[in-house]
Amino acid sequence: MTRRVAVTGVDGFVGRNLAVRLGELGDVVLPLTRASRADDWHRAIAEADAVVHLAGANRPADPTDFMAINAGTAELLAASVIAAKRAIPVIYASSAKALDNTDYGRSKRAGEDRLLALTEQTGSPVYVFRLPNVFGKWARPNYNSAIATFCHNIAREMPIRIDDPAAPLSLVYVDDVIQAFLDVLDGKILTGFVAASPVYSTTLGAVVEILRGFRSDRDDNLIDQVGTGLTRALYATYVAALPPSAFSYPIASHRDPRGAFSEMLKTRTSGQFSYFTAHPGVTRGGHYHHTKTEKFLIVHGNALFRFRHIVSGETHEIRTSGSKPVIVETVPGWTHDVTNVGENMMISMLWANEIFDRDRPDTVAAKVD
Repeated sequence: MTRRVAVTGVDGFVGRNLAVRLGELGDVVLPLTRASRADDWHRAIAEADAVVHLAGANRPADPTDFMAINAGTAELLAASVIAAKRAIPVIYASSAKALDNTDYGRSKRAGEDRLLALTEQTGSPVYVFRLPNVFGKWARPNYNSAIATFCHNIAREMPIRIDDPAAPLSLVYVDDVIQAFLDVLDGKILTGFVAASPVYSTTLGAVVEILRGFRSDRDDNLIDQVGTGLTRALYATYVAALPPSAFSYPIASHRDPRGAFSEMLKTRTSGQFSYFTAHPGVTRGGHYHHTKTEKFLIVHGNALFRFRHIVSGETHEIRTSGSKPVIVETVPGWTHDVTNVGENMMISMLWANEIFDRDRPDTVAAKVD
């Protein structure tokens, strides 16, 4: 069933991410922004099946605006729910700083108190998320979070300021926040104070080191371990901060009469990826390895792989082509080569389990026949 979800602050960092995800799920977003008037709030919330309250002030010019905006929008939301005369689930994006004795902390706590009172007043279930620093795509540099600023500046080789590299930092990724909101909307979480997880505990200096590593690794054709955890989330955030002019970058291509060879990507712990081409009739390889292993995938053309055991002399052949993908693995102690046996250019992807080391190449020339 299609849900109608009123989202306040829909044009902000978290709001944009939430609105896109709700749209993907087929839900209808009822948007509310700072330009919306009180009657817009009443009308949207009267139509809503649920409300996600994200509107608020992070860095107003006047500190008194914290209370006026953060507590004020909570009061407006409460009045709208009461006017609707029915129970409407409310998700409130509060802050981990809600207990701080600051203008910001007091304003967020006042918003919590006002909305939590709705449960008794109207029967509306209220869910309060005391979020730590949220980061991810579409965060505004110099406004939403230090992570957004660091990503923006480092991607553009602009300076950043770090007063205390050891300063502790608690982070939650925006996609995890959105998933926690969806869990609430799907009825998987009870009312009250709710946490988005995982929360990453790190330091300012550690995050900056990772982000700077992303920048320098690209120059060296390397990639960090970006598949899981905090590094995965930081990498997505960093790449999302790239200017369009940096969406692509060149790699070296080594060409000779046989064809071309290019290293696509290198990893520190899982080898490297390359590709090569070969003209019709050209043979590449003619060597063996003691420890290194490789995986070949012909993506265009026709290939003949030949193997010979360097001690026993046993031989083996494999024919493959781009029309029927097959991985061909080289085996330590077997010399091997590959020949383009087709009439067109042959193109092969290649993975090696280690980065090529010119001082210790583990590659010994030896013909197959």
